[in-house]
Amino acid sequence: MLFSLIIPIFNRPDEIDELLESLSKQTYKANYEIVIIEDGSSITCEHVIQKYKDLNVNYFFKLNSGPGDSRNYGMRVAKGDYFIILDSDCIIPSNYLQTVDEELKKDFVDCFGGPDAALDSFSNIQKAINFTMTSFLTTGGIRGGSEKIDKFQPRSFNMGLSKRAFEASNGFGNIHPGEDPDLSIRLWKLGFKTKLISKAFVYHKRRIDWNKFYTQVNKFGLARPILNFWYPEYAKITFWFPTLFLVGFLFSALVAIFNFPYFLFVYVFYFILLFLSSLKQNKSIEIAFYSLVATLIQFYGYGKGFLISYLKIHILKQQPEIAFPKLFFKK
Repeated sequence: MLFSLIIPIFNRPDEIDELLESLSKQTYKANYEIVIIEDGSSITCEHVIQKYKDLNVNYFFKLNSGPGDSRNYGMRVAKGDYFIILDSDCIIPSNYLQTVDEELKKDFVDCFGGPDAALDSFSNIQKAINFTMTSFLTTGGIRGGSEKIDKFQPRSFNMGLSKRAFEASNGFGNIHPGEDPDLSIRLWKLGFKTKLISKAFVYHKRRIDWNKFYTQVNKFGLARPILNFWYPEYAKITFWFPTLFLVGFLFSALVAIFNFPYFLFVYVFYFILLFLSSLKQNKSIEIAFYSLVATLIQFYGYGKGFLISYLKIHILKQQPEIAFPKLFFKK
C-alpha cells in the first residue's frame, strides 16, 4: 500500500513549513509521497518545500477552486493507492503513518478518520477551541469525533480514502464546509465503510481568533440542513442540539426575569461541568474560562446558522445554491 498525503494550501507557507517539519520525523520506513496543491495562492509555499529535499514532495499550482476540488485534484495526480488528506494547519505526530499502516493492515477500510489534539505550544485560546470542538460535552460526538452516537463521519483535516473509493465517488463535492460528511454519506450509499482510528490523531492548530471561530461554526450550522435536505435518511435529532440549547437558554433567561430561575440553573450546572472538564484536561483556569467562551460562540454561531438554514431550505423550500451561494465553489 503506497500512501499519498494530499495537502491543499492557500496563502499559508508558514503552516506548510511546520507540517513538513513534522513529517520529516516520521518513524514510518516505507516509501510515501506528499502532494501539495497550491490553490491559487498569492503567497506561495514553493520556496519552503525546497528546505525538505529528503521528503518525496510533489508540488502543484492551480487556480483557486476551494479545498474540496483541490483535494480531488491532488488525488487525481497522486501515485498512491491510498490517500491521506490533511489540512495545512496540522502538525503530525512522529508515529502517525506507522499507526495508520498497522491499523489498516489489521482491519482494512476504504475510508477512515482520526481525531485532533492540541500541543503544549498552542496558545490558550487554541487549546480552548480544541477542547470545545472535540469534547463530548459540546459537539465532539455530533461532529464525528466519536463512534458512540452514530456511524463515524471522517473530517477532512485528518482523513484517509482509498483510490478505489475516490474513483467510485468522484471525491469531494463543491459545498464548503460540509464536503466531508457529504462524501462520507455518498460512500455509505455506495457500500463503502468508514471508521475512526482513534490512535491516528493530529495536532490541529486552528489559527483563528474568536471572530473567525464564529464564522467557521456559523458556516457549519448553515451547511448541516443542506446535507439533511440532500440525505434525509441520515438526518439526526442530535444536529438540532446547538439550536435547542440556544433557544432554551434564551427562554430560561426570559422566565428568570419573572422569578422562575430554575431552568437557568440547568445551564449554570452545565457550564460548571464544562469548566471542570476543561480544567481537568488542560490544567489551567484560564483555558477552562476560555472554553466557556468558545462553547458559547460555538453554540450561538452553529445554532443560529442551523436555524436560518433550516427555515430557508426546509420551510421556504429555497435551493441551497441560491439560498447560500457563498457555501458553494464553482468548479
